[in-house]
Amino acid sequence: MTTTILLVGHGSRNQTGNDEIKAFKQQWQQQHPDWRIELCYIELADVLLPEGLQHAAQGADRVIVIPLILSAAGHVKAEIPEHIAEVRERFPQVEFVYAPHIGANSEILKVLKNSLKSVMQKLAMPDPKNTGVIILGRGSSDRVANGELAKLARWLYEDTEHELIDIAFTGITHPRLETAIQRQVNLGMTQIAILPYYLFTGLLIERITLQVTRLQTQYPQIAIASGSYFGFDKAVFKLLDQRVFETDDPVAPKMLECDGCQYRELAIQHVHHDH
Repeated sequence: MTTTILLVGHGSRNQTGNDEIKAFKQQWQQQHPDWRIELCYIELADVLLPEGLQHAAQGADRVIVIPLILSAAGHVKAEIPEHIAEVRERFPQVEFVYAPHIGANSEILKVLKNSLKSVMQKLAMPDPKNTGVIILGRGSSDRVANGELAKLARWLYEDTEHELIDIAFTGITHPRLETAIQRQVNLGMTQIAILPYYLFTGLLIERITLQVTRLQTQYPQIAIASGSYFGFDKAVFKLLDQRVFETDDPVAPKMLECDGCQYRELAIQHVHHDH
């Protein structure tokens, strides 16, 4: 059976962001030289989803579609499935498998914890009890997508000594970064660590950099530092590998609401042991 893995990036008006996704795809391909991995984008780039699906289907018996997207909102829940339904009609002999998006899970929690550790080093390792944390996401009209940040904030709270962990968004919904900073200053935080919840660079990452610089000027008595987007973290590659392997494993635990809990982790270990 010939399988094509189609990685679906969001796309950005910032060409550097699109180039990073291409470089990411190339690195993943190097890790699996025997896989056929292709790339397309939802918008704002050269190869869009309809073209990517059609090209992936040519000469393939099966296409695994994997959204390279952190949170499931309109693109993941509606737009990509609609395009898959259309291409199924054109290629009835090809099996199209729609894998889960990246999501908020234990691997992404590890990325956030590593990012927080890096920011704390920038701040000269202050007392975490006086150091507030803000997970900063893109923002969506989908409340479930926004809620994934709240879930990760709770997990981070339980795994660290930080007593104040908030979420904020760069657009669409609230609170915004400025409001979250003001709240943490009012609550007595003397340092603030900002953790961008993004995969790659783009216009919003540039905006965050400008906002952080302005906020550092606005609150000179507070040490404010920002982490980096996730980019090429090995945990992201690991998650994509899992998405591929799960399509071949009918007993593998799927992405559930309990993802990240100790019981699911034990279930995964049990499945791997059986194999």
